[in-house]
Amino acid sequence: MEKTKYFTEKNLQNKSKSWLSKLDIEISLHSESIDISKSALLILDMQKFFHDENSHAFIPSAKAIINPIIQLASIFSEHNQPIILTKHINTSENANMMDYWWSDILTKYSKYSKIIPEVEKIKNTDLIVKSQYDAFYKTKLDEILHKETVEQVVITGVMTHLCCETTTRSAFVHGYNVFFPIDGTATYNKKNHKSSLLNLAHGFANITTMSNLTKIINE
Repeated sequence: MEKTKYFTEKNLQNKSKSWLSKLDIEISLHSESIDISKSALLILDMQKFFHDENSHAFIPSAKAIINPIIQLASIFSEHNQPIILTKHINTSENANMMDYWWSDILTKYSKYSKIIPEVEKIKNTDLIVKSQYDAFYKTKLDEILHKETVEQVVITGVMTHLCCETTTRSAFVHGYNVFFPIDGTATYNKKNHKSSLLNLAHGFANITTMSNLTKIINE
């Protein structure tokens, strides 16, 4: 698959605003306001596997979303709302189709399995280890969210069209109102990223930007 650096720290905000404006027709069905008191922040798979240039799974645009995620996490922390990190780890027993599809699995023994230091430093987080794209699949995520009386989730991290999109669809099925910031996720190229936005906008999530979320929360 083609890899491009479509997001940079300099163009991230303006590009995400531009993409959002072009999705107006698709997102007109639902465009709701986030209620921080009912929300949780999910930060998916911000591991070295996707952030280290020496890894075959490296995402060129991933660096650009680190600081925005950290800034949003600080707001959730200030409001004492749940922040949940996921780490993707496979074994030969639980990989299932992941092994078949990619002919490779990320195990806990890999040097690339660790969450990047910038995200690992975020305070007051819960960590969930998952084995599939869907962060709800055979994990305690739903249980944690119910315990915290969460009704809305903000999904960030990598990869936009795989784990982020799949978890968004699953969150919808589990009864959560999902907010999906354009500049809160990254994947290999613009085409895959924008395709996910278009599909999710139609039936699964409120498509927004990090700045929009921050503005609404701080009002």
